[in-house]
Amino acid sequence: MRSLDDIVQAVLGYGGTPKVAIARSAEQVVLRAGVQAYEKGIAEPVLVGDIDKTERIAEEQELDISPFRKIHLTDDVQAVMEAVRLFRDKEVALVMKGLVSTATLLKAVLNKETGVPPATGVLSHVGVYNSPTDERLMFLTDAGVNIDPNLQRKVDILKNAINVARMLGVEKPRCAILAATEKVNYPAMPATLDADVITKMASQGEFGDARVHGPLSLDLAVNPESAACKGVDGPVAGCADILLTPDIEAGNLLYKALNSYCRIPMAGVVVGSKVPVVVPSRGDSDKSKFYSLALAAYLGMEAQK
Repeated sequence: MRSLDDIVQAVLGYGGTPKVAIARSAEQVVLRAGVQAYEKGIAEPVLVGDIDKTERIAEEQELDISPFRKIHLTDDVQAVMEAVRLFRDKEVALVMKGLVSTATLLKAVLNKETGVPPATGVLSHVGVYNSPTDERLMFLTDAGVNIDPNLQRKVDILKNAINVARMLGVEKPRCAILAATEKVNYPAMPATLDADVITKMASQGEFGDARVHGPLSLDLAVNPESAACKGVDGPVAGCADILLTPDIEAGNLLYKALNSYCRIPMAGVVVGSKVPVVVPSRGDSDKSKFYSLALAAYLGMEAQK
């Protein structure tokens, strides 16, 4: 796949419409994305939350939510637990964050007694977007879940992103471990040492046939002219597919710079459990929310093969 629209077409090619539980549903932008996804055959919302408020918002926004199943729960925790139960009982295929915090939703997903059956690894956020310079998909992680990951957590985050890339047809993803410089500078810049260690782990087969290089500054990871100017070569320099950021602050800033400032739509999903979880930011555009639903639907369908 070479674009977010290719993901949409792939979902349509499966046939059928996966259901997505929206917890809590009384949020106008999420409702718009749900209605758009339904109208285009990507997903069918199940609305969980304060249905009275949800219906008022839908009426104000002239959104038709009459085809959707509705479950009235006004408490945040009850709403997210119900959304997760719907997945666990195979009544929906996806879960999407509405008017609730990401932490509350993910806590419900990870609940050992009432959450999703055991996660395949660490939960992490993967953003997918069209490369602004050529016709291919790029991946950014982690912009929304792991705050200050240690070395092992970064390894797990990278494995999640590599798995998503491969599911989208990138067989040998080129992974850049980002830092402020391409040189190891420890202890002043711990992220540079982590990047160096992860690169050595990759050379020993830790990530299969993915190509991994770090530390790399952003320009050396994505700009071949910058890489050539600094004499940095290799299969990743200047042409990375996956950008692994050192912490959530760097990841979130880059994600929002691309999405909000550069107006590049981003499909974002939390992976690592059996249920793809859509956790849109309030600042995400309608397009980004729609593409996020399409990405989650695709990953869910692929996982069920």
